[in-house]
Amino acid sequence: MSVLAPERPERPTTSRSAPTPGRRRPRALSRGAVNAALVLATAYTLLPLGWLLTASAKNTGDLLGGRTLSPSTWHLGENLRHLFTTDDGVYLRWYLNSLLYAGLGALLCALVCVAAGYAFHVYSFPGKEKLFGLVLLGVLVPATALALPMYLLASDLGVVNSFWSVFVPSLVNPFGVYLARVFCEGYVPAEVLEAARLDGASELRAFRSIGLRMMAPGFVTVFLFQFTAVWNNFFLPLVMLSDSRLFPVSLGLYGWNSQTHAFPEYYPLVVTGSLLAVLPLVAAFVLLQRHWKAGMTAGSVK
Repeated sequence: MSVLAPERPERPTTSRSAPTPGRRRPRALSRGAVNAALVLATAYTLLPLGWLLTASAKNTGDLLGGRTLSPSTWHLGENLRHLFTTDDGVYLRWYLNSLLYAGLGALLCALVCVAAGYAFHVYSFPGKEKLFGLVLLGVLVPATALALPMYLLASDLGVVNSFWSVFVPSLVNPFGVYLARVFCEGYVPAEVLEAARLDGASELRAFRSIGLRMMAPGFVTVFLFQFTAVWNNFFLPLVMLSDSRLFPVSLGLYGWNSQTHAFPEYYPLVVTGSLLAVLPLVAAFVLLQRHWKAGMTAGSVK
């Protein structure tokens, strides 16, 4: 008697084509192209800053002789001393002016933009979308085109060559209003506001205690954009101001740089002053970037 062994089921054969080396090459090339582009962008960003770091420690002879990258001579302390004492220390006054124009102006501008974006998102009123369209139209108008009309308006009000002629325009940012509305749509759920109203909170209390806190990433974003724009603003102070004591850093350094042909000793002052002018922007982005990573609404609505 013969015992028949059970037949083993045959495994289905799947036809797989052998991988060809040419298939992975485009992906590797694209990855290499992306990495090369990132390296070039990083070098484009950091090399001027590296040059500024070394050039700020050079004297007039080294700068005019092209020895800015040579580590043999360093005069940073001497350059800083001359910077803070030239023209009775006017650079420190320019620095404080820029902090007032950019710091306080950007803070109030961010608050105004967040409040406007919150109102455009939460409330319904006649002509809302048309009014928001006018706000978007303001984004398309370049700031340089508004300098002359603002000068004429400031002249009629009698505030030309004053602090307010530069500070008040820094409180307006149409793009910040648009950005705040977008953030409000994503960070402020309607259910949370409705619950606050049911608990008896007023509209102002709901905005201050809930909306403003939930929109903290948007507030910081608008603040940084406006702070950078006002700190680097040059044309509006050039049109509005004639008193050097009211100049921001950008306009003051421009005035010194225009005198370097007749007075070469201003070269180290301009370079060292430019290095110090970059520090507030770097500090603002480093200290506030953590607010962009997450909002306060994570898990608030189930």
